[in-house]
Amino acid sequence: MKIRELCVEDRPREKILSKGPTALSNAELLAVILHNGTVGQSVLDLSHNLLHCAGDTLGGLFSLSTAQMCAINGMGPAKSSEVQAALELGRRFLSEQSGCERVPVTGPRMIYELMFPLLKFLDHEECWVLFLNKAHYVVRKQRMTTGGADSTVIDVKQIARLSLDLRAHSIVLVHNHPSGNAHPSKADTEYTRLLHDAVGSLDIDLLDHVIVCEREFYSFAEDSIIPSTA
Repeated sequence: MKIRELCVEDRPREKILSKGPTALSNAELLAVILHNGTVGQSVLDLSHNLLHCAGDTLGGLFSLSTAQMCAINGMGPAKSSEVQAALELGRRFLSEQSGCERVPVTGPRMIYELMFPLLKFLDHEECWVLFLNKAHYVVRKQRMTTGGADSTVIDVKQIARLSLDLRAHSIVLVHNHPSGNAHPSKADTEYTRLLHDAVGSLDIDLLDHVIVCEREFYSFAEDSIIPSTA
């Protein structure tokens, strides 16, 4: 059915204005973002097809690459970028709303809950650092590097320099494993020790290195690979 054949109150854009976004289904919200369909395919049909290719979940939608989106009939670079921009805004909103930033960081579970919204569903590794003040409040969380599917480089000098610039009392290193296996690699352990020694020489504590996965996490401090002072 074409959009213009729907009752005015059932059209996605009109519906969001009259009833608010919570009244719309995922497909209807996508239809608002996509604006229009193609010849022989309404924007709602396109939205349903896009969701179907994502396993009918928003998590699956987040995992679709630009190439995968563009391969769907009716999608192209412009529409794919619009969807990805909307998803990224949602991810950043979740990060901003985390209550963990308004209380002192007390352990790896809190770190995991703070960073999971930023790292879930990624198909590549990212390295982040939490910079803490003396009371263990987060003064900044910063993505330092982006890598491939199974590795990313940890720039020890850059982290040490930024720690000094922010006058951080301590830091926490965080990165994700898209594979779902949170166990650290040999390189993860080596980088952790290098960073621990580098910032330690500046009187800055590396409190922990937490590896984030979708259903689990790994803490270097809990495993006593680095001293835990959090």
